[in-house]
Amino acid sequence: MASTGDFRNGFTFTENGELFSIIEFQHVKPGKGGAFVRTKLRNVKNKAVIDRTFRAGEKVEEVRLERKSYEYLYEDGLFLVFMDNETYDQIQIDADILGDSKKFLIENTTCGILFHGDTPIEVEIPTFVVLEVIETEPGFKGNTASNTLKPATLSTGAVVNVPLFIEVGNVLKIDTRTGGYIERVNK
Repeated sequence: MASTGDFRNGFTFTENGELFSIIEFQHVKPGKGGAFVRTKLRNVKNKAVIDRTFRAGEKVEEVRLERKSYEYLYEDGLFLVFMDNETYDQIQIDADILGDSKKFLIENTTCGILFHGDTPIEVEIPTFVVLEVIETEPGFKGNTASNTLKPATLSTGAVVNVPLFIEVGNVLKIDTRTGGYIERVNK
């Protein structure tokens, strides 16, 4: 058991059979009344974010998660196949665990997988990926100062908004957290 004094970002605990991870927390000591901790929690399974207040010293059951390095191999129907980088064992993970970040996953990419016991609960893909543009409207020379954007389809099938000067065949650096264009990369 852990108390509210042990809270930190990323701290994981169970409550009513649900697994939660702390995104933000703040210890509050009002002039009147008892101290408390205001938190923003993310449900690890369904990714829902909730606000919750704990009394100072309240006990919660801490859960230790294990992070292992895996290499993404391929998609197999509703599952994604990963290989353990140390033992070469392969596992299948439900594609829904990745959510929207799945569209930026490239074969042979090393990912971190969080396990609760033997159950994979989260896949962490790299923050930035480099992908080629396979479809977009033609670019125009000189359209570099404008902040106007157009859609572009990348080699993984993801669609992102890019500046007007981007053309088919350009290689782009993409932020997987936001799905946003960062910069054009030289081949």
